[in-house]
Amino acid sequence: MQGKLCTTYTTGTYIYHEYVIIFWFLIKKQRLCPLVVSLGLVSPTRTTLLKDQDKSRAAESLGPTHQDQDQISLQLFSLLVPLLGAPAAQAGFNHLPLEQPAPPPPAAPTTAAAAVAVGGMSGRVGDLSPKQAEALEQFRVRVQDILSQLPAQHDHFLLRWLRARNFNIQKSEAMLRKHLEFRKQMKVDTIITDWRPPEVIEKYLSGGMCGYDREGSPIWYDVIGPVDPKGLFLSASKQDFIKSKIRDCEMLQKECNLQSERLGKNVESITMIYDVEGLGLKHLWKPAIETYGEILQMFEDNYPEGLKKLFVIKAPKIFPVAYNLVKHFLSEATRQKICILGANWQEVLLNHIDAEELPVIYGGKLTDPDGDPRCRNKINHVGPVPPSYYVRDHVKVDYEQSVTISRVSSQQLDFEILFPGCVLRWQFASDGGDIGFGVFLKAKKGEWKKAAEMEEIVPSQRYNAHLVPEDGSLTCERPGVYVLRFDNTYSIFQAKRISYSVEVLLPDHLQPAQRNGKSGDHVEVECDSQL
Repeated sequence: MQGKLCTTYTTGTYIYHEYVIIFWFLIKKQRLCPLVVSLGLVSPTRTTLLKDQDKSRAAESLGPTHQDQDQISLQLFSLLVPLLGAPAAQAGFNHLPLEQPAPPPPAAPTTAAAAVAVGGMSGRVGDLSPKQAEALEQFRVRVQDILSQLPAQHDHFLLRWLRARNFNIQKSEAMLRKHLEFRKQMKVDTIITDWRPPEVIEKYLSGGMCGYDREGSPIWYDVIGPVDPKGLFLSASKQDFIKSKIRDCEMLQKECNLQSERLGKNVESITMIYDVEGLGLKHLWKPAIETYGEILQMFEDNYPEGLKKLFVIKAPKIFPVAYNLVKHFLSEATRQKICILGANWQEVLLNHIDAEELPVIYGGKLTDPDGDPRCRNKINHVGPVPPSYYVRDHVKVDYEQSVTISRVSSQQLDFEILFPGCVLRWQFASDGGDIGFGVFLKAKKGEWKKAAEMEEIVPSQRYNAHLVPEDGSLTCERPGVYVLRFDNTYSIFQAKRISYSVEVLLPDHLQPAQRNGKSGDHVEVECDSQL
């Protein structure tokens, strides 16, 4: 049973909502493909491909199999969940089979893991083909200029980036250099010591490290059911969640390094256990799904080969919906490491983890010193977030300046920084929906440039500032004109009102030099609003 998809979802549950029946029938017959394409949910190429596959089967006198129809219907229906609403989603997925990813053809491996394994070579230290060994040597030479700035320089570390890009040296180098920029922007090297998550995240975001698997890898648990997504998002910013997960990754990497020293062998990946009992429609809330997707993408881009195996246990019937909403953020290699366990999940876990390292609640013998079978000292089991944590109730969200950004438009605020080391600090809230935000650098004051024509300093992304006010800061390492850009170009129908506060702090004593476009005494700063 090890490494296999053990849970099955059987048919036979009736759908009682008439509108679900209509949508489901139309999707099964692929009558909604034009609608789905017009909404931007599926590309025309994808729907054409599905139709071509059906034609090909018809030519061979073989209609599409029931399993194929269910897979196509599941993917399209899951994309329409936000349109159908909660009752539809809950009723419509009680009988769907879970998608089982097919293994890649042996003759043409499609994943990095499969590709490096050709010829029996795993792409790890001590198991390299001549070509892989040569690629490692060339890779080390190409990144020699940044090696000292990385958290590790040994072959084990470099091979992780090569395996993640199928030993393509150019792609691996680009990935590693981008990771270094990520570490600088997010201050990753000091995030464990210099940053602490808000109290609400520490108390009400589930999970924790507890024990080691049979090979010595740390085990991380996520307990999904009790998590209160809306309560958390009303109490902390999206950046707080992302930084919290970066901090967790760094702490786990640190534990892997300690395990390597203790065991005298390389430990570089972790085992994860996802307890999804109680997973429901509240967890499919769009802002939560989008943020979770960004976190998954961050994992893929910056912590390659960090996952050994992910076990999903106690999966409810709605699990295929959640998985289909986020799986596109995962590489094929990562998907192959996911194992959804059935009723024998305790037996499977014990095949990988000694009973002494597995909490009692999960079938082992481990407890807290006080006898708690859930090991709450290490694994955070949470509940609803008390309204007292909601920042919208007691934080002023209307700042000193405001601007309305029309639909399909953007707004730029220019700040000319003359001295390196100045700190640019911002706060903003939006009304009417989420808003894109990024910081760019250009050479001259007074000239308007598109985002693509400027240097990106803080990557542009969408923020749920209509739920929780956002704040951030940037140390300006170079003089120039820094552009704070609010982006509403993706919104076809909705204008957004943005209230904001921006200030520039001097490098010496961090005293406010300028606020909201008003020049300070020592730093020449000008704020221009441009569409």
